[in-house]
Formats: sequence, C-alpha cells, structure tokens
Amino acid sequence: MLGFELSEPATLDEAFDLLADGDPGVRPMGGGTALMLMMKAQIFKPERLVSLRNVGGCFDGLRIDADQSHIRIGGMTTFAEIERSPMVLQHLPAVVRTMKTLANIRVRHVASVGGNLAHADPHLDLPPVWMAHAASIRIVSKSGERVIPVEDLFAGYYETTLGDGELIGEMIVPVRPEWTSTYVKVTTRSAHDWPALGIAVSANLQGQRVNDLRLVLSAALDRPTRLVAAENELRGSDLSEAALKRAGEAAVAEVDIHSDSRGSAAYKQHLLRVHLSRAMHALAGA
Repeated sequence: MLGFELSEPATLDEAFDLLADGDPGVRPMGGGTALMLMMKAQIFKPERLVSLRNVGGCFDGLRIDADQSHIRIGGMTTFAEIERSPMVLQHLPAVVRTMKTLANIRVRHVASVGGNLAHADPHLDLPPVWMAHAASIRIVSKSGERVIPVEDLFAGYYETTLGDGELIGEMIVPVRPEWTSTYVKVTTRSAHDWPALGIAVSANLQGQRVNDLRLVLSAALDRPTRLVAAENELRGSDLSEAALKRAGEAAVAEVDIHSDSRGSAAYKQHLLRVHLSRAMHALAGA
C-alpha cells in the first residue's frame, strides 16, 4: 500500500472544503473497509482520505420519527450499531437477519451505511434490502441537499450518481408494519461469502394474496435492480404455483444476468426462478 494523508475534519464545512477541488486523489471515507482492500491491491491510490467520523449532524444517530413513520440512520452509523438496535429489530427485522451473514463481525463494527452505499459493489448484501424497504437517502453538499430513492443512486458497476462534493448523510427507511420482508443470499461457498445471487423481497400480503410488493435482484447484475415485470405478475394475485412460475419467467426475461466465477448466466437464471418462489412462500408462511 502506498502512503497517503488522512484528514479528520471536525465539521461538515471543513470536510467540504477538503473535498472542494474535485481532485480524484482525494476521497471521502466512511468506515474504510472496502477502500483499504482496494488500496492494498493498488487498484485505488489516493493521496488523501477525508474521514467523516467526526462531522456529526445527520451523519450520526439511529432514530425514529416522532410519528413512528420513518427510521433515520446516519451515514456514519456502523453495521454493528444497526444489528444491535432493538428499534431496527422491531421495525426492520430483515435488515438484522441480513447482517448475520454479511462479511464478519470485525467488518460490521467498522463499515458504515453511507460508505457501503457509495462503494456501489453490486455484490453487497444491504443495498437490495434497503431498496426492497423503499428507503431513500439524503445527499448533502456545500450547495444544499437532495433526497433520492436508494435505487437512483446506482449507475453501474462501482458507479453512482453522486456528484463531486456530494456525500451520503442519512438513510431514511419507512416503517410499514403491514409489510414483511426477507433477503435470500445464494452463495457457492461459505454463507459469509459474496453471493452468486441475492433476492430481497418486501410484500404486503393478505394470506396467500399479494396486495403489493417490491422485488430486488442483486449480485448477478452490474447493480441492484427492481424486478418490475415480476412484481406486476404477482401484484393482486394469489401465490399459486402458476403465478410464481410466471413471475420467475418474467424476472429472467427482464434482466441481463452475467456469468462469472460464481456461476453461468443460465445457472443464475435457474437460481432466480427457484429462490424467488421460495422467498414468496417464506413470506406467506407456506
């Protein structure tokens, strides 16, 4: 690893000033777990990293709105804080379950929500889960802020729609007590490995009937992606084998699944059909 300068601004304004010139050798840093791996491999060679650990404001905290409508998670909140939060367990149990096979406990104590999203690796476990929960992110910059759905952040493999000087300040997750969610992680090695395919599902069910749902596919594509055609096949339908088969075929047809070291495109298409059906049955308690 090459040498670099580490800056630790005490305020957000100081951080913006350090990042202001758009120099590609100067990068913001959350937990740094992914950046350090890229630096060790000399894929990324920064001259300066700007840590956001001390900036405070919307980057800190894990709280619920007074009206109980949204959970707000600061961009510098660690995975371990989320995993151990009784509030998250109560309102977003699928997020806590996802943590159990996400990397390892050492990483979860350091990795941050904002940094994880900004890294934009399509194999990550949490982005599709946030998308299934209809989460949004607050993006802050020196000129103001904007709020976008999580799915609008990703532009491709390791690419985001963040502009120069923009930082992920906060995750905003709606509390939807009438919905249930799950994340299916399909690995070809250990449970904590990168997935060959990930499926996040959140649904409003009435018995075996699907009132509404959000389906998200990850790992097999260059970014986590909503399966809109498959959603349309299931929305308003009962979870019959025929409906699930139609949804599986619609899902396979609407995305361009990639072959890689974890399996061929045809193998992952088969996984998608099988695990989409299993995920829906699991949510319905079948």
